[in-house]
Amino acid sequence: MSGFLHWLLEAFNAQIPVGSSTLLVREVIGNVFGLASALGAMRRRVWAWPVGIVGNALLLTVFLGSVFGTDHTANLFGQAGRQVMFIAVSIYGWVRWRQARDGEGHAVVPRWASGRTRVLLIGALLLGTAVLTPIFRMLGSYEPVWSDAWTFVGSLLATWAMAKGWVEFWLIWVAVDAVGVPLLFSAGYYATAFMYLFYGGFTIVGFFVWMRASRGRKPRIDTDLPDPTIRA
Repeated sequence: MSGFLHWLLEAFNAQIPVGSSTLLVREVIGNVFGLASALGAMRRRVWAWPVGIVGNALLLTVFLGSVFGTDHTANLFGQAGRQVMFIAVSIYGWVRWRQARDGEGHAVVPRWASGRTRVLLIGALLLGTAVLTPIFRMLGSYEPVWSDAWTFVGSLLATWAMAKGWVEFWLIWVAVDAVGVPLLFSAGYYATAFMYLFYGGFTIVGFFVWMRASRGRKPRIDTDLPDPTIRA
């Protein structure tokens, strides 16, 4: 039993040498699951949510380096906290999409948020960043702390908007990636940074896919003629 636990611990902390630094294998795997989840979201498939949850759980252990025995990595409490948030909101989105699934396997019909909702989303992003920045700084998060807070709040809003089926959720991800990529590179999380860089282009594609799907919405019309053999 002790031999198995030792092997499990080694596998958990396995690293890939890259030049003068290393990458945690679980960071790479976690981001692969995240990419698969994003692909599922673009295709509006329910399986996107559970796949994303697995990736979030792995990345949670990555961003809390000192807690999980990888002291050489910086603690990013915003990045770690958003993995917990992802899991919680993903459960909501999983249930919601399962309930809304249509006969073609699509779990949601994309639609635009109202103008008032867009204003509220922008306000929540700015206010949430301002409120969380001093909290994350007090906890010892990596500088610039406002970037960590921005990615946390933006990720929360994007995931919630995705569960609602709002097309704008892709644009929120673009705003998150624009700030998150430089932060992750500076903190040494290269696998996640490169994956977020790829996400940047992927989210733009996803936005146009959902935008076309929202334009293709048509009212359902019953064209079946009544059966004359059926009497009231």
